[in-house]
Formats: sequence, C-alpha cells, structure tokens
Amino acid sequence: MSDRPPPRARRPSKPGLALRLVFVLTIAILPLGLISVYQTHKVLQERQSLSEVALLQRTQTAVQKSREVIRSIIATAETLAIQISAIEYDETTCDAIMQQVVERSGLFVFAGYRDNELGLVCSSINPGPDGEKPLSDLPELDSNPDQFVLSPLEFLGGIATVSVTVPVFEDADFRGTVWISVPISVLNDALSGIRDDVDLVLFRSGGEIVATEEFAEDRRSILPQDKTLMELAAEGQQSFRGTSRAGQVRDFAVSPVVDGRIYGLGSWKPRPDGVRLPLYEGIAVPYFPIAIWAVTILVAYMGMHRLVIRHVRRLRSWMRLYASGRTDLQDARFDNAPEELEIVAEAFRAMTRRLSEQDRERQEDLSEKTVLLREVHHRVKNNLQLISSMINMQIRATESPEAKRLLRRVQDRVMALSAIHRYLYLARKLSMLRADTLLEEIIQHVVVAGTLEETGQTIKVSTQLDPVEINPDQSVPLSLLTTEAVMNAVKYSGVAAGGEAWINIALKSVGDGQLCLSVVNSVASAGDSAHEEHADGSGLGSRLIRSFVTQLNGTLETRELPNRYELHAVFSLAWHQDDAEND
Repeated sequence: MSDRPPPRARRPSKPGLALRLVFVLTIAILPLGLISVYQTHKVLQERQSLSEVALLQRTQTAVQKSREVIRSIIATAETLAIQISAIEYDETTCDAIMQQVVERSGLFVFAGYRDNELGLVCSSINPGPDGEKPLSDLPELDSNPDQFVLSPLEFLGGIATVSVTVPVFEDADFRGTVWISVPISVLNDALSGIRDDVDLVLFRSGGEIVATEEFAEDRRSILPQDKTLMELAAEGQQSFRGTSRAGQVRDFAVSPVVDGRIYGLGSWKPRPDGVRLPLYEGIAVPYFPIAIWAVTILVAYMGMHRLVIRHVRRLRSWMRLYASGRTDLQDARFDNAPEELEIVAEAFRAMTRRLSEQDRERQEDLSEKTVLLREVHHRVKNNLQLISSMINMQIRATESPEAKRLLRRVQDRVMALSAIHRYLYLARKLSMLRADTLLEEIIQHVVVAGTLEETGQTIKVSTQLDPVEINPDQSVPLSLLTTEAVMNAVKYSGVAAGGEAWINIALKSVGDGQLCLSVVNSVASAGDSAHEEHADGSGLGSRLIRSFVTQLNGTLETRELPNRYELHAVFSLAWHQDDAEND
C-alpha cells in the first residue's frame, strides 16, 4: 500500500445543548438563589439569636439562687458600712450588732469590721479568755478600695468560706472594711440540684472559681477547653458550643451575676434548640439553594430532553446512518416531536431523497463511463498487439541483424504500452494502479525476449517490488522507463569468462511519498564494447531514460563500477506532489 498523508486533526467539540441549557438556566436563577440564600441566612441568624437568648435565660435562672445569696451578703455588708461610723467606737455594741447579724441571717459564719489603722475592731466571734479574738488569717486591706471585693475559699475556724468585703468611707476618706463570710457549701448547694443536664460554676472576673456544684479536685473539668475564665469574663455575656476539658461537646453560656465582677457559667448538654442550629437547618443556607438549583436544572433538562434533545440525537443518528451508506430512511419518524423539529426531519428526508437520486444517477453515469473507458483500453491494447504482430512479421522478413535488433526494441516498447492498457482493462480500480504488478509483467516479457533472442545466455533476474499504487498518468513514463532500463540491462549484461550474468530490479518506497526504481546489472570486462557504450551514454536508450525520468519529475543517478552498472531513478508520487502544491 502507498503512504497516505495523515488525516487532519478533528476540531474540538463545542458544548452540547444540555450544557448550554444548564449554563443559561444557572444565570437565570442566580438572582433568585442569592435572594434565597440571603433570606435563609437572616432567618437562621434570628433563630440562632433566639436560641442563644434562651440558653442565657436558662443559665440566669439556674444561678438565680446563688445570685440572691451573694447579693444578700453584699447588701448586708453595705448596710453595715453605712452604719459603722456611728457605732465603731463602741466595741461592745459593734460586737453585739455583728453577732446579731450572723444569728439572724442563718447563712453567715462571720461578720466584722476592720479599721484601716487599728485592725479588727469588732466581729461576731466572742473573744477568748485573754481578750483576743481567735482569728489568725485576715484578708489584706485594699489600698485602693472599690465598692466590694469577693474573696473565694478562705478558712475561718476551719470552715471553707467565701468572703465579701465592703469599704467604709467617712468624708470621702477610706476608714476600714466590713467583712462578712458565708460557708462555701452555701453557694455550692445553691448551684446543685437545679437541673440534671447542666453544670454550673461561679467565678470572678479575674478567673478564680468562687463555687461549683461539687467543689472537688476535678471541678475545672467542666470548663471550656479552649478558653480561660478570664477570657470569658472579658468577653461578657455570651453563648457558644465547644469542648469541655473532660473532652465532651457542650453548650456554654456566660451570664453576669453581680455588677460584672461575678459571673455564672452554665455547661449544658447539647440540645436541638441550643446555641447550635439543628442539622437540617444548619445545612439550609449552603445546600437548600443548591438543591433548588439542581431540581430546576433537572426538571428543565428532562423537559428539554423530552422535547428537543432526544429528537436531535435521533436526527443525528439518521445522518450518521446515511453517511455510512444507509439510504432507506424515508420511513424514519420522530415520536411526538414539536412541529418545528418535524419540519427539520421532513427537510432531511427530502434531502436524502434528492441525494439518493443524484447518487444513483451519478453511479449509473460512472458505471457507463467506466465501461466505455475499459472498452477504450481494450481496443488500444488490441491495436498495440496488432502493431506488435506487424513488427514481428517485419522482423521475420528482415535479414539484417541490426534491423532485427532495432525492430525488436521498438516491439518491446509497444508491448510495454500494451501491458499498461491490458492492466487498465482488467483492473477493478482505474484511478490507481499497482506498480509492482504492472512492472512484473513488463520485466518478464523484456527479460525473456532479450535472453532468448539476443544474448543467447541465461540471465539471472531478481526483483524486489514494493506494493505501491500510482495513478495512470505516471504509469506510462514509469513503464517505458522500466522497459528501456531493463532492455539496456539485458543488452549489456555480462561477466568475465565462465561467469553468470545477472540483473537486479527493485522498486522501493524511500519515505515522504517518494519511490526509487533501481536497475543493477553485471557488466563485461573493461575492454568490452558493451562496457564502452555504457560509459559513453550517448545511445537512444539513455536519452529515452532521461526523458522518462523528466516526465516523472524525478532525478536520475547512474554508477559504473568494475563489476556492475547501477541505475537509480527517484521520483515522487503524484498525490504527494499535489498535496505539497496545495500546502
């Protein structure tokens, strides 16, 4: 087979109707999607805000009892601070008031007044036998007193207490501090037993724990893992979901208890209505508009597929069948297609009818022309054979050997032309010819005729012909070129005494659409006349060979070596030349 140019690259496919539909619908519903996302986001924000408020409200309710206890201590201390300027110099009266405060409260374990200069002036604890009151550890006086100070986990008489100190002023001068303590168990009890699903903690703004439900060693395990109490106090009232130090996921709420100094922390079990939204609501913002988009695209695609795409695909399949050779498409029909597509289908059927009729007429014309062309080749072949017979009769009637030789060479050229027309007459395809088959027939005739009638010696002939196709325009000069080259090889082939004459004939494809015809024959010794005629190259055969090579637009190369003579003709295939000119 001959080398053919590679097929041209296919153009990149464009997006189909379905993809374009998806793109257009996406652009069309994008504003609605953005509005839906915005509105859904606002609703969920309001829902989350309500959930946070509800969680904070539950936390405030849970620490309400503790708030009342602390505020009761502060209120009592502030009342004593107001009255202390009138009673502080009467120690007995001051002690009696402090003792009465402790007894009536039922919660306090200590109440006292400490002067800024004199130390502990009076308290609810009776003095010992030596007149001294058994208090070893007293809170240090605050050099910059504020409204009140709550000191957690102090021990009075071996009891763990929580103390509140309130400053006493006289004429804007700091005089001392009223000090009231309650057992820490009072606040712990106020935090316990509220609800089973919450853990409560009271803490100061400085980060110290005041009270918990169970004041145990692991009391800090209920605190959030990634935030300190000081950070929570600085951020103020809030709610969030996080992981406790015990590794549990909890909802946390921070609520002020007293004047931004004491805060309550509630650690709640996660609930659907807590600080986090339920799962179906949490995914509503990003996924619900996407779901709407997907459903819209799906419904639109199904409708478009039902009305248009499936009919277009069926029409495309009809076109492919017609392109592959199917012509029985007159009964092809759509299934409930829109009127516009039915018009397109009817136009396609009408087109196929016209094309089929035109193709039938073209095939009939081509068949008729092919028959006529074969008949022409057949008649030309017969006429050339008749001419060859006439030349043969003339050869027999001629007595001159030189005349016979010349007539025989003319006869060989006529038979070469006859072989071409005989091949075209018998070939199934007239547009291209198999060069190897054509040349094989010519070579056999020329070699056999030359061997038997001129040299009288046996010539060993070998051929190597590639299966290459050529067009009829190149077949004539190639056949005549081969005929002249082989006749010259038969005529001048020879070797030294006792040797054997040989001829090698080859037709090879050398790439890039080029062929090389090579005829190599053995030659006689250097003093032989045949050798001298080869060297001169002025004979008719040589001129014809150059002429045929020129007709093929090729190049000719000859080499004369001591033991052989080489002829190489390189030319391009006609279809490759046409492609090069088009490029």
